Amino acid sequence: MRKQKSNRRSFLRGSLAGAATMGATALALPATGAPGKPAAQKKVINIPGIPPTLTGMFSSATQLGNLLFVSGQGAVDPATHQVAPGPISNQVKQCLENIKAVLDAAGSSMDKVLKCTVFLADIADFKAMNAVYHSYFTSNPPARTTLAVKDLPLASPVEIECIACV
Repeated sequence: MRKQKSNRRSFLRGSLAGAATMGATALALPATGAPGKPAAQKKVINIPGIPPTLTGMFSSATQLGNLLFVSGQGAVDPATHQVAPGPISNQVKQCLENIKAVLDAAGSSMDKVLKCTVFLADIADFKAMNAVYHSYFTSNPPARTTLAVKDLPLASPVEIECIACV
């Protein structure tokens, strides 16, 4: 009795062959390091002088190679641990200042941000958020996605996360 090949393997084999015939010269594969060199290690980034909180079991950012993944930063003032007082423009500014502090701690900067995701508790705040956002990214802005969400941690009206180069 002959066993039939799985559809998944046939699909994968065909996809790889198709990529080769379409002129693809490289496939994105997980980094394993060059022979004789160790693979890139994940590095945890936290803002100096601000210990990680017990309520949020996450790092401010993680770095792998030259990519930095910054956790969502709400409108919480690190000095008071309270949401910055409104209007929304002040709160968006606080989010972006928090991101800037994480980027600085990692040796990066706002001009090296590649992608942002903005979470708004009220999509009606989009125009005000956009005005402040553009003041931080004046030229060559990063790719961005903006989503309306029901609620955010600590009742922050906005949260922003990003991916940057180091």
